Amino acid sequence: MAKATLRRFEPSDCQWLVARHQDLYARDEGFDDSFGPLVAEILQNFCEAHDPQCERGWIAHRGAERLGSVFCVRQSETTAKLRLFLLTPEARGQGLGKELLHQCMWFARSAGYRDMQLWTHESHQAACALYAAFGWQLIDSKPVHSFGQDLIEQSWEVVL
Repeated sequence: MAKATLRRFEPSDCQWLVARHQDLYARDEGFDDSFGPLVAEILQNFCEAHDPQCERGWIAHRGAERLGSVFCVRQSETTAKLRLFLLTPEARGQGLGKELLHQCMWFARSAGYRDMQLWTHESHQAACALYAAFGWQLIDSKPVHSFGQDLIEQSWEVVL
């Protein structure tokens, strides 16, 4: 089997990203149909207005098969935000999540950000364990009702 690699996000990846986020989060988390439009909005904003010097997205792939994604976007002059971190089930457990996270954090450092933040849910245990292993700190946790589910929303940050 060929090794998975990373490439820069392209606008032609949008439809796949929205569909995979919607499908996987519905299947694994019970999210309702409001999640896909949020992903679509994030991607539309990125495509229309991102600054490639300080914002970037990556797609993990093996040949033509897309396996995951991660994005680094500007939150402020000194803070980057990690967004749309996703691995398909067939890509999990192979170190690809570590590679995506490393690439995103390396880019943020090289773009001059001092820290990064992200928003997730407590139920994403594998991702949260990966964040902790990379030095991220949980800074806030609160119960919410989002996407048709009762969830524990989390905010994480890391100093770069």
